[in-house]
Amino acid sequence: MIKFYLLLITAFFVCSDLQVNAQNTIRGEVYDELTNEPLIGASVVIQGTTVGTVSDWDGSFLFKTENPLPILLEVSYVGYDTKVLSYEEDKLIKIKLEENSVNIEAVEVTGSRISERQSQSPLTFETLDNIAIKETPAVNFYEGLGSLKEVDLTSASIAFKIINTRGFNSTSPVRALQLIDGVDNQSPGLNFSLGNFVGAAELDVNRVNLIIGASSAFYGPNAFNGVIQIETKNPFLHKGLSVSLKGGERNLGEFGIRWADAVKNKDGH
Repeated sequence: MIKFYLLLITAFFVCSDLQVNAQNTIRGEVYDELTNEPLIGASVVIQGTTVGTVSDWDGSFLFKTENPLPILLEVSYVGYDTKVLSYEEDKLIKIKLEENSVNIEAVEVTGSRISERQSQSPLTFETLDNIAIKETPAVNFYEGLGSLKEVDLTSASIAFKIINTRGFNSTSPVRALQLIDGVDNQSPGLNFSLGNFVGAAELDVNRVNLIIGASSAFYGPNAFNGVIQIETKNPFLHKGLSVSLKGGERNLGEFGIRWADAVKNKDGH
């Protein structure tokens, strides 16, 4: 009889221990509420703990816990609202998350026609960009440089204009350096630049940077009277057909045409 009671007591404690240590299986699937597509890598944890897992490639998850049911599951995913729900019995649940939306203040995007290089340079820059070239009231862009600050323009002839930036008003462009795409435009026989007499065509000019004053420390001794940097249009960026026709007194006329395009070779370059 005593053995029978001992067996009952032993069985009672064994069953109690099994009940306490029983594990619950938590399983489910996580989806996007709008598209109903599975969410890979969604975090599923018991709220207030670190017990949990992440969803698989098909949105499914499974883990075991000793916490008694019901429990609160916290489901989160980057770009989605976190959801907390009750898991009350051992069965598969489907969880759908909503994309979260963040309202930010209005952002105003502004542009500047002054390049970063100009703003950081210790030199004094005056610029005639593509827009200003089109809007200049002068005959051509080169004469339009005369409207820039601290620039004195002298006409040596109808087509030959001299730019001075240091108060030396002269018909000879002495020590005025002119660069077209970084190449010195100096006449080999005369040893000075011929303005735009043999320079770039207006239809092909994208920007003109005029550096006021002496710039010998940056551009050498020929830049005693300033530097005229002419930048032509990149055919990869400025494609298509451009035509210019001008007329004036003394039967003076000017016609220009520009066609630019880019082609690829057999390698696709």
